[in-house]
Amino acid sequence: MKAAATSELGAAIERYLAELGRRNASPHTIRNYASDLAQFLEYFSPPGDAPPLPTEMDVRVLREWLTSLYAKQLDPISVRRKLAAVRSLFQFLLREKTVATNAAKLLRTPKAPKRVPSSPTAEQTNALVDGVARGQFDRPHPERDLAIFELLYGCGLRVSELVSLNLEDFDFHERWITVRGKGRKERQVPFASKAAEALEKYLAKRIATPREHALLVNHRGVRLTDHSAREIVKFYARTISGDASVHPHSLRHAYATHLLSDGADLRAIQELLGHARLSTTQKYTQVSLTDLMAVYDKAHPKAHTKARK
Repeated sequence: MKAAATSELGAAIERYLAELGRRNASPHTIRNYASDLAQFLEYFSPPGDAPPLPTEMDVRVLREWLTSLYAKQLDPISVRRKLAAVRSLFQFLLREKTVATNAAKLLRTPKAPKRVPSSPTAEQTNALVDGVARGQFDRPHPERDLAIFELLYGCGLRVSELVSLNLEDFDFHERWITVRGKGRKERQVPFASKAAEALEKYLAKRIATPREHALLVNHRGVRLTDHSAREIVKFYARTISGDASVHPHSLRHAYATHLLSDGADLRAIQELLGHARLSTTQKYTQVSLTDLMAVYDKAHPKAHTKARK
């Protein structure tokens, strides 16, 4: 692997990851791309041999790598993510004129299965948040933990957006948050009275290092990581609801689904969630229709009547 690390392909990957950092890509994105590209480099670096030059990697060579992913029986979502990382790498190399074309763009993208997002009901979500609010657990920062749940469910934030929030991002008078989403795009998101109360209680207890601007801090007084936020959500979900499968994105799904169920406009939900395309938001209509059919099947007297021949 030493030869691979000093190869032209390895150096190109390092330059690309450094560029992602300069573009303020989220730590989650950089970490995933670094892992996928390290595996890409390893595939082309057999023991005692150096990988091909980036200019030598044509469609045939890349298709061989893609076939190896299918041979490992990876699910389509994982293959799509790894292919996206390689395409992005070669697009970067095209911009810096290291390669003449982005051969990875010519590879066929595997179709992703259509999945309806899993979303807890309003009753389940409120029971979970109310359970956190009761503060009955021996936790070091219960006020911070409640603020996490109120912002995830009350504002529909991604976990990366949540941990990226700074104190100056809040307008407590007008109750607006400036949220930096994917691609560092900013949007304004309102927060309600419950989130405001939780934030007020947390800020009275917040202890941070002198120059730390992060809203959410850990026991060392520095910015909370997205991994820690996920673990906090998992702890409460497992302890209160007995469901360790609930994660921060479950609360984002719940936020969107419950808004839609209560009559909110789909375009407004798109703006609140920071979706670039309406089609991404429309998946929540599938959730509502699924719930509607479940109610129909359970309650309507004709739902279980066999069709007459």
